[in-house]
Amino acid sequence: MIISLLILFVLLIALGSVESYRHNYHLHKIPIRIHVNGARGKSSVTRLIASGLRESGKKVIAKTTGSSPRIINEVGDDIAIHRLRSASIGEQVKMIANFSKKNIDIMVMECMAVQPQYQWISEQKMLQSTIGVITNVRPDHLDEMGYTNDDIAMSLSNTIPKNGKIVVHKDKFGELFSEIAKKRNTKLKYVDYGIVDDIYMNRFQYFEHKDNVELALKVCKEVGVEEQIALKGILKNHPDPGALVIWKIKVNSGSNYFVSAFAANDPESTLDIWKKISVRYEGTKSCVFLNTRSDRQYRTHQLSNIVANNIIPNKLIIRGDNLDSIVKKYNFEEKGIEVIRFNDNASPKTVVDIIGGFDNHLIMGIGNIVGWGESFVKEVRRYKING
Repeated sequence: MIISLLILFVLLIALGSVESYRHNYHLHKIPIRIHVNGARGKSSVTRLIASGLRESGKKVIAKTTGSSPRIINEVGDDIAIHRLRSASIGEQVKMIANFSKKNIDIMVMECMAVQPQYQWISEQKMLQSTIGVITNVRPDHLDEMGYTNDDIAMSLSNTIPKNGKIVVHKDKFGELFSEIAKKRNTKLKYVDYGIVDDIYMNRFQYFEHKDNVELALKVCKEVGVEEQIALKGILKNHPDPGALVIWKIKVNSGSNYFVSAFAANDPESTLDIWKKISVRYEGTKSCVFLNTRSDRQYRTHQLSNIVANNIIPNKLIIRGDNLDSIVKKYNFEEKGIEVIRFNDNASPKTVVDIIGGFDNHLIMGIGNIVGWGESFVKEVRRYKING
């Protein structure tokens, strides 16, 4: 019995060694590996980096995760990833094996992991990136990464590579990232500011954040791509399915502006978007549509708080279960916000029909995009009258 167990143990070690060897063989067939982590904007930055690099003639493949995972191939086309089971970081190993057969120059991968220990495994064991990227430090996935920004920064630092480069914004967490980078013999590179102006940003066919573009540009420059070439390529980027778009819509007699901001479901990003968009449509009545999710109550409370205390729209449409407690807690109606409630059984068309009764409103959709939210955006798109 003991001998049998010993033989089994040896076999398992041998199999593990073979798998490790195969993975490292595949990994090092891809000379430049870029690993994008952060609280928000990972998918967007992954795409922007790949677009800027591709413009230089390099053979680049990118992969995004999230609610609509995609492979972006060598010519910039999206290929949907259809999963038969829930997402797992082991998916990255299979993707690397696949990409290694394509003789590519660069792989750009969005980090799949959320929990700190899995973030460490993703970088130190799976990707072993030559360039790491941290987009920002903001409150998100609080249950997994921690309830303070300091906790979240420590969690994200797990993907700082060894013997490579890490590209970050220059903020209060720069010192922390710098200390960890030194321990891993990695060079810290701060984003260059002031290169991208509003005139350039207005050339995008969708709403993109300047911070994301500046970050992507810095990564491209670290790879050796000339600034103007990278900027040209970045403008050709195809946005993520959850990207922020602004549509003029006409459902019935009235026309309104609809902003899909579901992808920015943390409070800081949501408020930042609102401030930028509301300036464009100053003088227009405002409405927020909040799509809640029963298993993300903390996120519902975060977003409800900024709606009640920062955005303060004329109208709030809220969908979900047990809404009475939310409406009562944040005193929307006492603050002059008209509240329209829908339960989970409401169809996207039912909500769109209500919006159709508005006129000259700026309507921003926030909260959960997965499933019902995607169907809602598709329904709204049917009434788009611009572009």
